[in-house]
Amino acid sequence: MSETYYAGCYWLARLEPVEDCAQRLASFIQRLGPLEPTWNRWHLAAANFEKARKRQIQPDEATLTKLMKSKAHRFMDSSSFWLWAGENEEETSGTHGNCGSASIHSTSVCVVTIGSRGSVAERVLTAPVLTSVVRAMALAWEPEVGIATSHAHLDQLKVDQFSSPGTYVGWVMYFADFRGPVPPLPAPVQVEHIPNRGTLITLTPEKFTVSNPAHVALAADVQARLQDAGLLHPLRPWAAQSG
Repeated sequence: MSETYYAGCYWLARLEPVEDCAQRLASFIQRLGPLEPTWNRWHLAAANFEKARKRQIQPDEATLTKLMKSKAHRFMDSSSFWLWAGENEEETSGTHGNCGSASIHSTSVCVVTIGSRGSVAERVLTAPVLTSVVRAMALAWEPEVGIATSHAHLDQLKVDQFSSPGTYVGWVMYFADFRGPVPPLPAPVQVEHIPNRGTLITLTPEKFTVSNPAHVALAADVQARLQDAGLLHPLRPWAAQSG
């Protein structure tokens, strides 16, 4: 069975108005466009694929603000979104999440889901593209942490993508500067600092998979090094980031 992959970014207790969340989402989608041709046309969900194909949306700030202000997308002080892209039912991608909550019990998140087969997967499931996706998340959303990895790897770690983000490693990772400095990491790990944001870490330029023992061993090594450096811990409320 093919491994399935996702990318996600997470932060906690950062109160923002709907307009700011919509601006961040518009910025994020704009940054995705150059990475994959199908990511230049986005749609709303519907009862089936044929109906959803007719619900193309212009992902600009005004349109997304109206969407995220609608009753279906508001819960207390949080705004949610769910959009998808793709030319056929078998090769769709999606982005969903929520933003704006001040609650310390509700994690704000943006996730990108990617199919495991077909031409889109072949183009997207590479180190350069997934690193660019997580970079786009860092620039648009200013999260505390980000990750791109396979669900099989999470299963191996006995976690899931919503359990304590920031406490485990993946193929691509992001840590905001306020979490602390990234320690030296072994080859072939690539480290990139994003000014005024944080640090991107890409484990391997090859497609990361749990069927490759070398990849699993490298992930375990990096996990131990980041743990020792104090980088792996649960999210903190945004107001405490400088504390």
